[in-house]
Amino acid sequence: MGCMAAVTPWSQNELEAIGAAGELSVAPRRPDGTLPRYTRIWVVRVGDDLFVRSYGGPSGSWYRAALRAGDGRISAGGVELDVRFEQAGAAEAARIDGAYRAKYGRSSYVDAMVSADAAATTLRLIAMEAAP
Repeated sequence: MGCMAAVTPWSQNELEAIGAAGELSVAPRRPDGTLPRYTRIWVVRVGDDLFVRSYGGPSGSWYRAALRAGDGRISAGGVELDVRFEQAGAAEAARIDGAYRAKYGRSSYVDAMVSADAAATTLRLIAMEAAP
């Protein structure tokens, strides 16, 4: 799963910058530890957590790669860091759906992002920092 890293909470500046960004770029780490080109996706903030979903549902290529890798790198709102991908619980789905509707409601794609297929792919982004 890549290099050893310590989990660190998001700073308020990171949460605000990433949460306000229209898109997030994600690169799940390859088995050899390298990063592929970024894929641009939507990101939402719920409280002190950041979530992403696959528009293509479980068959989305970046999503499948994220599940395999478990970690990768994100870039959004001027913030670039390593993250761990953690599957979100179903109990949080309604709040995350609401965040997608509130942030992206003017887009014709929002209905797909709150569909059962997309909701099943919800990942929480966990901030990481390199081990010393």
